[in-house]
Amino acid sequence: MGGFFGAVSHRDVVLDLFFGVDYHSHLGTRRAGLIVLDQESGFQRQIHSIENTPFRTRFEDDLPRFHGTAGIGCISDTDPQPLLVRSHLGTFAITTVGAINNDEELVESQFVSQGIQFMAMSSGKVNQTELVAALINQKPTLVEGILHAQELIEGSCTLLIMTSEGDIIAARDKFGRLPILIGKDDEGFCIAFESFAYHKLGYEDAYELGPQEIVRVNADGWEALSPGKPDQMKICAFLWVYYGYPNSNYEGMNVEVMRYRNGAIMAKDERAQGCLPEVDFVAGVPDSGVPHAIGFSTESKMPFGRPFIKYTPTWPRSFMPSNQDVRNRVAKMKQVPVPELINGKKLLFVDDSIVRGTQLRETVDFLYSCGAEEVHMRSACPPIMYSCKYLSFSSSKSDMELIGRRVVDTLEGEEGLAHLNEYADSSTERGQCLLKTICEDMGFDSLRYQSLPGMLEAIGIDPSHVCTYCWNGEE
Repeated sequence: MGGFFGAVSHRDVVLDLFFGVDYHSHLGTRRAGLIVLDQESGFQRQIHSIENTPFRTRFEDDLPRFHGTAGIGCISDTDPQPLLVRSHLGTFAITTVGAINNDEELVESQFVSQGIQFMAMSSGKVNQTELVAALINQKPTLVEGILHAQELIEGSCTLLIMTSEGDIIAARDKFGRLPILIGKDDEGFCIAFESFAYHKLGYEDAYELGPQEIVRVNADGWEALSPGKPDQMKICAFLWVYYGYPNSNYEGMNVEVMRYRNGAIMAKDERAQGCLPEVDFVAGVPDSGVPHAIGFSTESKMPFGRPFIKYTPTWPRSFMPSNQDVRNRVAKMKQVPVPELINGKKLLFVDDSIVRGTQLRETVDFLYSCGAEEVHMRSACPPIMYSCKYLSFSSSKSDMELIGRRVVDTLEGEEGLAHLNEYADSSTERGQCLLKTICEDMGFDSLRYQSLPGMLEAIGIDPSHVCTYCWNGEE
């Protein structure tokens, strides 16, 4: 996915920018960049790969040469950015987060006939941030250009622009798939995805943008340039289930609190349905599954435990290596057992989600090899049936990489496509077949998914304003 942070102040913002971007590192694993503006010396920029080295390590040596009262930076799962653009709109820096599913079509329809060229990435594709900048430049003002780009893009686009005057323009995606929050201190303002990032830097909450809202921020305040459209919000549910950092709030709802509540709802529903197993420990698949498991444990009155610990000092994220075999091996090496909590024990694990199932299969094999008597698995969200086309959470080359879709194909082939909603609902006959098949394939003693209504109840905002495309395919 990705994340960004910006700051503008009456004082130097380099350290705020450095730590603010670093606090978004959990949102991306490929590239990171910073652009700082000093009114005398101009723009200073640096971009690094962070695939094998954390953001902080890569950028520490750059800090001495950075200075300025305005800056933006990003963590990106896709293209190198932020970019510096020179056009009839002036010179500006831009960073984007989202997914453009029609990028090739946009290049063909909007630019080829004009003879405009784009730099090709190593993959052969266009840098999507460069494409967004080109779309913006088709209009006479930045605001008109942003609205124009967001209207043409199929997918989502949330962005920051920093002008040569030192203003920062923030624009939330037209459906608010991701949040943008503004913080303030005595000398200026900042813009972020994660509210905890600026709380740690001494900023207070000032404002949260609405869907498609565009604001301009400077050291003295912020002003709306284009109004938000709150009625059309479809914020990503995975922000609470998985992506978001525990300390952050979106639309007034805290991530950690949602996860406790989510786990409790799962346990309560299982008890009501008479299918809650008796186990020695309830555990979370670390790290994001842990708070869901705490809620499950508290509600079920079964003790919480940590039968295995994730070793993170050398490999903070299992998906950092680009090679899939290396990623799988790293994930296995990180799982350090506590034999006294596994051998002869009945265990129930809660994971944030079950996407492809590859690493989960290895986890179950690992637990049984350590002497577990029973392994029960729970997912904190419903079965994922569609690859995300808005933020690339579960983006795949094919929907058939998703374990739920593979099982449906095994059970019914193409006919199963007409019944995906039934398969995603464990109260139906097809839903029970899905659970039984995955259990047999993965070696679980039982498997349950959180229901879609249960997950939405845990999030706690109007369900019509939450994106549930990954589960039910609804736009």
